[in-house]
Amino acid sequence: MMKASLRVSAWALGLGLLLAGCSSKKDVISQAGNAEASRPSLAETKDIAEQGFIFGLPLVTNYAAMNAYSINTKSPAYTAPFNVIKNEARVYTPKDRAVPLPNSDTPYSVLFMDLRAEPIVLSVPVVEKNRYFSAMLCDGNTYNYGYIGTRATGNGGGDYMVVGPGWQGETPKGIKQVFRSSTQFSLAAYRTQLMGVSDMPNVEKVQSGYKVRTLSEYLKRPAAPAAPAIDFPAISKEMVKTSFFEYLDFVLQFGPPQANETEIRAKLARIGIGPGKTFNFKDLSAEHKAAILLGMKEGDAKVDEAIKNAGKDINGWNVASMFGDQAFYNGDWLKRAVAAKWGIFGNSAEEALYPFVDKEANGTLLDGSKHNYTLTFAAHELPPVKVFWSLTMYDPKSQQLIDNPINRYLLNSEMLSAMKKNSDGTLTLYIQKDSPGRDKEANWLPAPDGPIYMLLRLYVPSPNPPSILPAGDGTWQPPAVVQAS
Repeated sequence: MMKASLRVSAWALGLGLLLAGCSSKKDVISQAGNAEASRPSLAETKDIAEQGFIFGLPLVTNYAAMNAYSINTKSPAYTAPFNVIKNEARVYTPKDRAVPLPNSDTPYSVLFMDLRAEPIVLSVPVVEKNRYFSAMLCDGNTYNYGYIGTRATGNGGGDYMVVGPGWQGETPKGIKQVFRSSTQFSLAAYRTQLMGVSDMPNVEKVQSGYKVRTLSEYLKRPAAPAAPAIDFPAISKEMVKTSFFEYLDFVLQFGPPQANETEIRAKLARIGIGPGKTFNFKDLSAEHKAAILLGMKEGDAKVDEAIKNAGKDINGWNVASMFGDQAFYNGDWLKRAVAAKWGIFGNSAEEALYPFVDKEANGTLLDGSKHNYTLTFAAHELPPVKVFWSLTMYDPKSQQLIDNPINRYLLNSEMLSAMKKNSDGTLTLYIQKDSPGRDKEANWLPAPDGPIYMLLRLYVPSPNPPSILPAGDGTWQPPAVVQAS
């Protein structure tokens, strides 16, 4: 169960009423009775819980990741405390399971920022022109509110400032751009392109140039007063199942209400969640708690169904644009929840697009225990990108990388020089659990002995024809995965 950090208790309710101007015990009882009367019916409670689950799923999922990476030092995924960057000079493997659909072609650098005391200055080095890198800024609402890097700001290096929602101040000299997070805690996810195994030392050199400083450090001034300590609640998948709304109640305090959240936050307050609530969530009756569990279940089912229907089916591939800034979601909480559950912390479409496939063009599910498959790109019709593309294999149930005999989790455009093209100029990739033969192994993406799920990453997709943009309606389409003859 959650601890006292959830802030609301019966005595706090009474104290709040007194401070609001109640002058007698009778007044307190009267207003408490009014709060009781304002509680929604069972049907309303279920509907609010369903809507609240969809609204809150990205926030709670983000908190779980933040807790694993920067709070729980015993977590296998723990990287570094707040405001300290952790560079991963390696590619992700099946052992990395903190987030779904991990990326193995751009080693990560991870930074969770605490913006409560003062802004954070992010400095990036000059990076060679042919190497892609980016720092994606994603807040607690899972909005990608800014980018630093090859596409957005170039490879010339510089200093950039990230500020919290309530910060007011002047932009210091030397700061190229200011980015504002909608929440007090925020993620900076760095991706640095790896051009083959032997290239890792060069990646490490770039990563060593990523600097993180408080604004005080940047200006060489005394540190700002520290923000109050927080009793962060432990979290796990099992704990979320039973205490989802208590986690949501906790994280809502770190982000002021956005203009498009007025309605949903008012509804949540009616079942004891978030600022403005009139009673303790734990004080709900058994019947109301049951209604909430039913609402959560139905909300989760809606998210799963929306994931299935997201995007367009093109030759068996699902092509969709799932991630973006606040304007991109525009108050569509289901769209935001789909992105968070499918693969939180994904790039906005202009930075990268993620078509995925688990079936043939006719709808037959891909299964490595039954068939070998091929994916053939026509001559001069490789994925149209300004940077690079990759094809990664995952387990469809866990959405994690799979073990295989050659420890190869993807094929990408940096490997093209080693691949063999067909005599007609086409390029065939072999997707199967066993080797296609030594002469074809350079084109082999090992598959599981069972269902198959593949993700095509298109980094900085070409904005001009041939292009996959806009997602699902572009002039270029990924070819179908077919059974090997």
